[in-house]
Amino acid sequence: MISNLQLVVAAAEAGLRLDRWLLQRCPSTTRALALDALAGGHVLVQGQPAVKGAKLAAGDRVEVRGLLEHTDLAVQPDGTLPLDVVFEDKHLLALNKPAGMPVHPLRAGELGTLANALLARYPALAQVGGQPLFPAFVHRIDGDTSGLVLAAKNEEIYRALRRAFQARQVKKIYLALVQGVPARGLTLEHELAHDPGRPGRMVPVTDRNRKKIRRPLRAVTEFDIERRFASHALLRVIICTVVTPQIRCQRAASGHPIVGDHLYGGDAPPTPTLPDGRPRHFLHAARLELTHPALGTPLTIAAPLPPELEAVLRTLSFR
Repeated sequence: MISNLQLVVAAAEAGLRLDRWLLQRCPSTTRALALDALAGGHVLVQGQPAVKGAKLAAGDRVEVRGLLEHTDLAVQPDGTLPLDVVFEDKHLLALNKPAGMPVHPLRAGELGTLANALLARYPALAQVGGQPLFPAFVHRIDGDTSGLVLAAKNEEIYRALRRAFQARQVKKIYLALVQGVPARGLTLEHELAHDPGRPGRMVPVTDRNRKKIRRPLRAVTEFDIERRFASHALLRVIICTVVTPQIRCQRAASGHPIVGDHLYGGDAPPTPTLPDGRPRHFLHAARLELTHPALGTPLTIAAPLPPELEAVLRTLSFR
């Protein structure tokens, strides 16, 4: 960490934005870390906390009280966290992530993620992938979604799996319980974008909101009915694109939101509940189908529904 660093802006640097100037003067940091330091008030100009877009003048005194460097980005191993390994060979791992646990930290020092648990058992994987806070993993799932996450054991396998995911050669199958009973299975295709009126939420792009939308993303998802109940349906879901969180958003847009998904209108009971009492939504990454990156043979990996989701199914009546 860079701390208690005193700098003076040179004449040739006058007019630069503070965030860009900080990266030039402190190349051992990253843009994200520099923005965090600025947002936290840890960088002062002329004795006062300054914002990232502040323009500097020649002779300005800049004090860096605390600025993390790239080497500070490391996942802290935590052997107290659960780690459910459902498949392992010398090339890769498949983990069954519980709901309520993020896949990886977003900031240095963050705990309670699958990455913290992974590195406690497999410390060498910290060097795989080139992203210190996202070690070895080749894809993500939502924190409140349970199910399968793949991790590579070496760089060659990491690159091969990343290519396979990017080329959509990995079939990702989810199970989702929705409110209401759709008439049939179908493929949904939408343009999705961040909701301009509600941060953290995605919405389909329509003629009504199109003018307010920036950078819409195409989302395609296949839905088949796995099991019908009196007022719910268990769906088998295959995502054909990678737009977070396309399944939840598209099911809500179709009038059948996912059970327990309060952000997207799945408010009606029943609500799945974790052992510690926290609610969760009924979405589970249940199956991966791919070609083994080292052996060239078909590989299918499955993770059963967790107990709290099975418990919800037992409460439902059939038609």
